[in-house]
Amino acid sequence: MDKTNITTVKEFILLAFSDLYQLQIPLFIVTLLVYIMCVFGNFVIVIIVRVETSLHTPMYFFISTLSAMEIIFVSIFIPNLLANLVATKKSISFNGCFIQLFVGATLGTAERFLLAVMAFDRVLAINKPLQYVSIMTQRVCVQLALLPLIVGVVTALIPTVFTAELQFCGPNEVNHFGCDFSPLQSLACSDSSISQLVTISGTAFAIVLPFITTVGLYIHIIFIISMINSAKSKWKAFSTCSSHLIVVGLFYITTIVVYATPRGTRYDRFFALMYTVITPLLNPFIYSFRNNDVKKALIKSRRLKFCQGSF
Repeated sequence: MDKTNITTVKEFILLAFSDLYQLQIPLFIVTLLVYIMCVFGNFVIVIIVRVETSLHTPMYFFISTLSAMEIIFVSIFIPNLLANLVATKKSISFNGCFIQLFVGATLGTAERFLLAVMAFDRVLAINKPLQYVSIMTQRVCVQLALLPLIVGVVTALIPTVFTAELQFCGPNEVNHFGCDFSPLQSLACSDSSISQLVTISGTAFAIVLPFITTVGLYIHIIFIISMINSAKSKWKAFSTCSSHLIVVGLFYITTIVVYATPRGTRYDRFFALMYTVITPLLNPFIYSFRNNDVKKALIKSRRLKFCQGSF
């Protein structure tokens, strides 16, 4: 039978938290405030790294790249969720759903591999301090920042194509606040076993490989730091990567919680929402409050604005 005669679904209904009717408005207010804080905090990091010359180093370039990815990532899901929390018809078009699915999967994968790149950058900075500047040129930094994005696009594209090729001819209610592989595959009228296998393989690659790489690099960093004789030098070396280590831990802890939670439950949706916003929300605070260079740059920018306003 011709697929065009079978595929009748033109849009999906994102149920999100529709079963929690009394919490719709409180959820809207809280989610809106968190979204504004996410975007504002990460935007400040991007701008301050851009305009402050003292932050024109590979480490801060990667931090600003991560912040830019976080802004796009939360903006793919949260505005649509906010609209659905107050809308009567909580729908998203077929094409819009798969665009959201593809971009979300791309950035989620890219962020994990970027965290591995940032760990590699810290290894070079600690292990080869004299050659670091000559190795990590602007061109190399741009290439290393683009690599996770390319890997993310390829990794997300394959399962997205396989899922989009499924036949959707009946149910169109997605028990989630955004389009995700598993809920969509469960709605397919055709056999989704191959699509599920491709998705599981891609997800395993996108999580396990960067995780093992990042952990391995930090084990190497700990080994290098342990070989340093001076306690002051040890602390200085560790302090350069402590913020990144906290972000890595936070990122993978939320990932583990999301994937360990049974699908289709109310907790699954709440943990998925936390996964979407928690690291974008906390990253700017971690990098600003625990980083003296960023704090100095923020103080300097405030003083500059104050002085300009005085004339």
